[in-house]
Amino acid sequence: MTATKTKAIPAPERKRGSGVKFVYDLLRDEILDLVLLPGSPIDEVQLAERFQMSRTPIREALVRLAGEGLIDTLPNRSTMVANLDFLNMAPFFDALTLMYRVTTQLAAQNRRPEDLEAIRARQEEFAAAVKAQDALAMIATNAAFHAAIAEAGRNPYFNSLFSRLLDEGRRFLRLYYQSYDDRLPQQFVDEHETIVAAIVARDTALAERLGKAHAEQIVRQIQKLMIGEDRLDIAL
Repeated sequence: MTATKTKAIPAPERKRGSGVKFVYDLLRDEILDLVLLPGSPIDEVQLAERFQMSRTPIREALVRLAGEGLIDTLPNRSTMVANLDFLNMAPFFDALTLMYRVTTQLAAQNRRPEDLEAIRARQEEFAAAVKAQDALAMIATNAAFHAAIAEAGRNPYFNSLFSRLLDEGRRFLRLYYQSYDDRLPQQFVDEHETIVAAIVARDTALAERLGKAHAEQIVRQIQKLMIGEDRLDIAL
């Protein structure tokens, strides 16, 4: 499936001295949200004009993005948005599914009353984004919902890994939402509600099963997008 190209938004006003971070944050979001498509060229001169600043902070921001694997520098010194890493999709999805399972189970085991407040608040925000058919808000609020669950599990190492995986998977999730024309079925809001209920009930076994099923559904949909279902059927 080909992602729909969205025009990059003009840079809003920025605070003095925030150049590198400002450029880094905005370009990173545009890359992860597929506003800047994989393989798109990155031109320092155009970015300097767009952000109305010198090329030095632009270059420093690009170095940070390259360090995260989000842009590539070519032999001719030109730069481009990194392509999606299809070769490592299988291990990525394995790790993502494991983190859904582990963090949801630990949340059911270790959650506190204040954790439930945070989880429910993030779920309300996700439901509102689904109702508004705002794909970028869906991605952000879904990540915040699962991050709140991970926080309730009280394992900072799992939290860190899960946050990294959710962040790295934003480009895949953007394709995932596009497969539904950005109209995510109510089913997925309801799945979140059942996960919350299992955490409230401290049912660790159910929470783990629900986390696993939730992750596997996302993985199947993305794999279907990548591979497709049409097959050549010729009578011989």
